[in-house]
Amino acid sequence: MKLLIADDHAIVRSGLSMLIGSHADLEVVGTAADGREAVEKALALRPDLVLMDLSMPPGENGLSATSRLKEAAPEIEVLVLTMHDDEEYLFRVLQAGASGFILKSAPDQDLIAAIRQVAGGSAYLHPSATKSLIQEFLQRVQKGEDADRYSVLTDREQEILTLIAKGYANKEIAEQLVVSVKTVETHKAKIMEKLQMKTRPELVRYAMKKGLLDFE
Repeated sequence: MKLLIADDHAIVRSGLSMLIGSHADLEVVGTAADGREAVEKALALRPDLVLMDLSMPPGENGLSATSRLKEAAPEIEVLVLTMHDDEEYLFRVLQAGASGFILKSAPDQDLIAAIRQVAGGSAYLHPSATKSLIQEFLQRVQKGEDADRYSVLTDREQEILTLIAKGYANKEIAEQLVVSVKTVETHKAKIMEKLQMKTRPELVRYAMKKGLLDFE
């Protein structure tokens, strides 16, 4: 598994590189000092996973970088490494498109396990984060709110969902958004996974219910 490490502290990047590199199945292919550099290097090196710090002053922060990276290359997984054990950060991280959230205070073995899990296509949340998500879900149920999955789609995924529902083929969507067909296919797979759907007609029906088919 190939990794890119993004952190504004050189000593942290060095320490993480040594820790991760000591495992035979993990390889650090690059490092970055802020979000802008992280996105540039990730798009050039195409790692399986970016280990992203949240706060990297004075450069671009990890949240912004994660959102931009997931739009440009949704197949690259992001694991956020942060010192902030706060619900606000957790939900913002997930909205940005990250697949994992782990604290810098976590033991080394937990970090390695999280890296393997996220790079393998699964999600990883620090135990305290999992508790926060459960509490939020229970609050929504108690309030009788509709836990609509549409809100978990990124802006680009919402855009592609609308185009799919309007009948555009993957190639046409790729040309319209100036991205590759593979990127569109990856976004489509993510959309179906998040909405728990398996066919295009299901997406169309869902889009109609959401009022996304305004052809004006």
